[in-house]
Amino acid sequence: MTEWTRLPDLASRAVGGGVVWANDELFAERENLIKPAEPVYQTYTFGHKGQIYDGWETRRRRSEGVDQAIVRLGLPGVVRGVVIDTAFFKGNYPPFASVEACSAEGYPSADELTSWETIVPRSPLQGDRKHYFDVASERRFTHVRLTIYPDGGVARLRVHGSPIADPRLLVSGVDLAALENGAVVEDCSNKFYSSPSNLIAPGQATVMGEGWETARRRDDGNDWVSLRLAAPGVVTLAELDTSHFKGNAPGWASVSGCDARKDPDAWFDLLPRTRLQPDTRHRFPLSGDVEVTHARLDIFPDGGMARLRLFGSLTAEGERELHDRWAERTS
Repeated sequence: MTEWTRLPDLASRAVGGGVVWANDELFAERENLIKPAEPVYQTYTFGHKGQIYDGWETRRRRSEGVDQAIVRLGLPGVVRGVVIDTAFFKGNYPPFASVEACSAEGYPSADELTSWETIVPRSPLQGDRKHYFDVASERRFTHVRLTIYPDGGVARLRVHGSPIADPRLLVSGVDLAALENGAVVEDCSNKFYSSPSNLIAPGQATVMGEGWETARRRDDGNDWVSLRLAAPGVVTLAELDTSHFKGNAPGWASVSGCDARKDPDAWFDLLPRTRLQPDTRHRFPLSGDVEVTHARLDIFPDGGMARLRLFGSLTAEGERELHDRWAERTS
């Protein structure tokens, strides 16, 4: 085992990684590639498509070509090494694999990713074992692409390295939308599958059911949630997290604000309508130049979201309001 395996796994689901695309996953789901736990195997566990494997497995090719999966790193950074683990794939592992990486701005879809750089050249694999590959590149990457030749199964892909933060997204201040800080959901258009209060709950959602999901719309409208912030403040960064929502994430979203002390009906854009990706933690820097007391999240047209965070700073009045609220209940 090499020294770089002590570094964080930048691709792990535990830090927000996601498998955003694979050309085939007939036998076993692509998401298994980045599960934090070690792979397991149970004999004679058959589903409708055959033996169930804890990994990513494609169908047997009957034509020329390769199979590929793209992983969005949960922690973009410099990659020091890659582990390709074929655990329990014995008669169905790929004989060769390679890994490429790229650095993308914003939140592109898989087919918009370009400028791939090879970090692990085409290399031979064996069945039911871990393969360790050193990476020499010093670039900061946001995505990796695993290619297997020609088909087969891979249990896990580990991408070890050093995270490099985008300074534009470094958070300072307080989450004005946090339930634990005193924010409250006041109204919503629909809560068919789960409560909108889940949006502002502490921590990250671990499954889809821990977020907010609406029924499917059959009209021309859109769904929304309105909330009273913890106290008056200015918002400098919005986080819209669609983690775990893959086939049911909204296509777009916007965030509006208002200062109810002046006019509760005078809503203005904090984040204009913006395209979202499924199963992705989106973070958007905002101007932070207007005081707000309330916020509204609009999703288009419907779907689910795991978390909404609105980071910023309290105004002097907001600080007094929080202090007075606390003092009234502790004296």
